[in-house]
Amino acid sequence: MDRQALYFAAPRRLSRQTETVPPPAYGQLLVRTVISAISPGTELLIYRGLAPRDLPKDDAIAALAGDFRFPLKYGYAVVGQVMELGRGVAPEWEGKLVFAFHPHESHFLATPDELLMLPPGLDPEDAVFFPNLETAVTFLLDGQPLVGEQVAIFGQGIVGLLLTALLSRWPLASLVTLDLHPRRRLLSENLGAHASLDPADPDALARLLTHLQGAGPYPGADLVYEISGNPGALAQALAVTGFNGRVVIGSWYGRKKTEIDLGSRFHRSRVQITGSQVSSIPPGLSGRWNKPRRYHVTWQALKEVKPARFITHRFPLSQAAQAFELLDRNPEEAVQVILTY
Repeated sequence: MDRQALYFAAPRRLSRQTETVPPPAYGQLLVRTVISAISPGTELLIYRGLAPRDLPKDDAIAALAGDFRFPLKYGYAVVGQVMELGRGVAPEWEGKLVFAFHPHESHFLATPDELLMLPPGLDPEDAVFFPNLETAVTFLLDGQPLVGEQVAIFGQGIVGLLLTALLSRWPLASLVTLDLHPRRRLLSENLGAHASLDPADPDALARLLTHLQGAGPYPGADLVYEISGNPGALAQALAVTGFNGRVVIGSWYGRKKTEIDLGSRFHRSRVQITGSQVSSIPPGLSGRWNKPRRYHVTWQALKEVKPARFITHRFPLSQAAQAFELLDRNPEEAVQVILTY
């Protein structure tokens, strides 16, 4: 049978190609894609030609083998339905709705260990947020927020909003977020942020410090997340972190460079910086945590957060170019964009 596959052909140029998909071999399943979600962080870096081209896409995921050289397929959030089973596959898979870390294409072959069955009753449009919510859960594992802490989040894209939704359930002293776009700031406050500020305002950092501390005795943030994708935000994050505070960097800057001041108060403040990445479990927790446990937490959180409400645009695969143009040129209009099949 034939499938339609989306390729990043060159900076800001996509192509849709017809490819032949063979019948499933022993131990394989054929999956028909229902929807896939565009990652406005990683995929825009690729779209703009800013991903390091010799870096492996993801060594842990077979569907993402290879590097970031053009042309390439990419994407890691697909919900589909199992259409055909190869020999040796348990019959319980027939017709099941599944999630896969897989590029944007209409049909694909996979093995059972590359698929996650959707829990009963979970809507596919909620399930397609699985990798973003798993990333937000990983940020919690890396940051380890404590009761009564003052927390700031730079960036309220989809991962930032999901992190805000999770942290709003914590007994924090304050939770303040920052984003350039008014629509996202309003969503953030509706999710439970005590305030959401524009980082471009001249007095943004002073206002952030005021909102964080309130009447409390500790100046600055105990915990800061930098997930805006903007390298300049890292300097702001460090500037508002209090003594012995933690900064978790979840942004992937690709080939964008950042300048930060480590020569003034950084050392005396004993600030801790952690790089967070969802492809692994934080080493300090690996004795008790593994990916299946994190998957379980993520599925439960999807049922509670119901992130399908953050979908602002739906495009058929044939209009993928318009979808990426929207995210590239008018990010203030979009929160989550999905492709339909």
